[in-house]
Amino acid sequence: MKTQIDKEVLYSGKVTNGFVMLAVVILLIPAIIAAGFVFLPFELWWLAGVIAGIGLLTMLTLSCGLFVLQPNQARVMIFFGEYQGTFRETGYFWVNPFMTKKKISLRIRNMDIAPIKVNDKVGNPVMIGMILVWKVKDTYRAVFDIDADPAPIVAVDTNEKGSAAAPTNTIAKALNAFVGIQSDAALREVTGRYAYDEENGKHTEITLRSDANEINEQLEEKLNERLAMAGIEVVEARLNHLAYAPEIAAVMLRRQQASAIISAREKIVEGAVSMVKMALDQLDEEQIVTLDDERKATMVSNLLVVLCADEPAQPVLNTGSLYQ
Repeated sequence: MKTQIDKEVLYSGKVTNGFVMLAVVILLIPAIIAAGFVFLPFELWWLAGVIAGIGLLTMLTLSCGLFVLQPNQARVMIFFGEYQGTFRETGYFWVNPFMTKKKISLRIRNMDIAPIKVNDKVGNPVMIGMILVWKVKDTYRAVFDIDADPAPIVAVDTNEKGSAAAPTNTIAKALNAFVGIQSDAALREVTGRYAYDEENGKHTEITLRSDANEINEQLEEKLNERLAMAGIEVVEARLNHLAYAPEIAAVMLRRQQASAIISAREKIVEGAVSMVKMALDQLDEEQIVTLDDERKATMVSNLLVVLCADEPAQPVLNTGSLYQ
């Protein structure tokens, strides 16, 4: 597995308190404009008008540098195409107004991967789906290494209450689409390594149905490997749907029922043989009655019928001797 090196660096440029700059924009610059009209003679009011125009343009320009950052959000700073760093502090700030400030969410997101049809290790078609919990770790990769061109979204992003929530910006849409496609590929890859269930009821290897924890761990590892290139970290991945495909579900159900019946019969026969052996050994040991081989065989047959029958055996009273 190739380790992805984080490319993100913290922004170290000039950052000013947003409220201070807001006061400058709202109070100081208009005061300068007003002073121009008050103190300049009437003949130079045209100059005051020029100053007012420049002041208004300055106000609009400076206001472009104001931004708010909430917890678990970041701003990727870009100055004329050059990455300057990522700003993660929360609050109200002002930076160079010519700096492009791309907002990106660092919050945990849920994604419900709808069940897809995949062939397992032995070729049986199964329907399998999962829940994926992920977040952005490296903002540089998330912004610059993933094409933000809108693409079809193949999965559903959900909010904390579980209802559908569509991404609100281009970066979020691109990340959502990328995660959905890579999750689909990882799910198909991991599913194809294992059989749906044990063969003949014997648990000799990992299966999708019986070893959910191991499958979830492998899914998480594979997804982290695939999504690291986009600066995404997988918090949790777990299966939430697993079943045979509809076209073979009825047949496989009958097979499972037959396997269960055979397994139960084996347990019953094993127990019955053990009980018959114990009875014969105890009779010989305590010398309650002496039986020849023929009578032992008859006793064994009768006991097995009684112990293994589906319905209670009807007793038959022998009024003669043992050999009649």
